[in-house]
Amino acid sequence: MSVREEFDRWATEGRDRGMEERHWHTAKHALARMPVEPGDTVLDLGCGSGYAGRALRDTADAGRVYGLDASPEMATNARSYTDDPEVTYLVGNFEPLPLADDSIDHCFSMESFYYASDPRAALRELRRVVRPGGTVYCAVNFYEENVHSHHWPEMVGVEMTRWSHGDYRRAFRDAGFRVASQDRIPDREITIPPADEFPTEDWESRDAMFERYRTYGTLLTVGVAP
Repeated sequence: MSVREEFDRWATEGRDRGMEERHWHTAKHALARMPVEPGDTVLDLGCGSGYAGRALRDTADAGRVYGLDASPEMATNARSYTDDPEVTYLVGNFEPLPLADDSIDHCFSMESFYYASDPRAALRELRRVVRPGGTVYCAVNFYEENVHSHHWPEMVGVEMTRWSHGDYRRAFRDAGFRVASQDRIPDREITIPPADEFPTEDWESRDAMFERYRTYGTLLTVGVAP
């Protein structure tokens, strides 16, 4: 199944809101770091329900916000959640991006970049559209060091690119970005039951669940356009 087909199904089932709730645990910390100034133009790449772009409008007074998703149903849902005329939702792939050169001040992407059919080409496209001095904040839970995520392609049913910390840094640099920072944001909000309640349907041990959420968490790579 294609990414578009799978996430169209998720959207029609209302699962976009569930994704938003789970991602928000760590996404809000990444969004708080972004140097968005009033009036800046922001791209929310793989926007899902569009929560990230709306949050930047509310908290950082971002100007124009573009949310882009490969799923038409996700974009339709996102449009229904706001009447803000400065927020626009687009349907399309990550490469090529339907945006002009040097038209974006900052890009945020949460739990979507690994769905790109050609992630290196997607980074080159981001370098094209992000203005000098602009940033890309790329947040993923599916990455090489997080062993608890390796089964996700089989579970979701679509192809996904699994990169390591180093792979992300090299790919950002190869695309023309400077890597300003890279770290992991732990999920401290999800409830981890006591050890005597394991195994559960999803976890063999409390240690494994603790490692997944508190140790690995979300990998955040920040690139800056020279």
